Amino acid sequence: MSATPDRAPRPKAPTESPAHGRAGAEPRRGGLVDEGPPRAGRGLDAPARQTPSGRAEHAAEKVTELIESVPPGSRLGTKETLRTLCGVSVGTFNEALRLLQARGLVTVKPGPGGGLFSAEQSPMVRLGNSVLALDARANDVADAVRIRDALDPLLIEDALWHASPADVARLRRHITAMEHAVEAADPVAFVHANWRLHAAIAAISPNALLSSLYTHLLDLIESHTLTVLPTDEQPLSEYVAHRHELHRDLVDALDRRDRDEALRLIHEHNTGLRAAGDHAAEH
Repeated sequence: MSATPDRAPRPKAPTESPAHGRAGAEPRRGGLVDEGPPRAGRGLDAPARQTPSGRAEHAAEKVTELIESVPPGSRLGTKETLRTLCGVSVGTFNEALRLLQARGLVTVKPGPGGGLFSAEQSPMVRLGNSVLALDARANDVADAVRIRDALDPLLIEDALWHASPADVARLRRHITAMEHAVEAADPVAFVHANWRLHAAIAAISPNALLSSLYTHLLDLIESHTLTVLPTDEQPLSEYVAHRHELHRDLVDALDRRDRDEALRLIHEHNTGLRAAGDHAAEH
């Protein structure tokens, strides 16, 4: 596994039908709408109205102020209560809620006694010289990492036998993506590129069960990873650069059908990581 693991573009806010204003008005810098010249009954100095996305951001800020005033894990109220507090429509509040969830500030619990809660601090799993900040399923991720690492040598053996020139070229494209992430000092992008490389290696295997299981484990790890953090032992940039070189050398060994070197490198790849079970409690 690579340095570590490290979500999707924010959904566009639902368009609301404005109670006032000209249809099709264009947003100006600052989140305001140009509604054209003043109309009857509207003064020249009246402020322009916010766009739906601006109203959602404002609602998110109000909820954030509430979150900062209570301990982690506190119940903030129902969606309807908070929506009324913010004074926005259902669509705008749903967009504000998506912003808050993307920032890791709130969790939503269904059922009696449910509602919106201030988010608990994220658990962490330590791997090598970096740390994965995870959501609440840290134990699942630690188990998935252990199993994934145990399957790596099997997939390397299959790749040695079955990788075509086109397969190797595909692997090298992922190595290039990892290199670009190193140059950009973006450990999150590096980790995602690394996972794509391992998924591409798994796809070479003719063993559908093995490939499917491995890919599922990668998906589980990725879906519960929030970000990548450094430890005090080595700068994360140096560690990521080293992992890039290791994966590049591994692909070179696969291209040469050098079994001894490929297995040595995958062993270094996995033993260079701290046991995933040795995870910190919370940050």
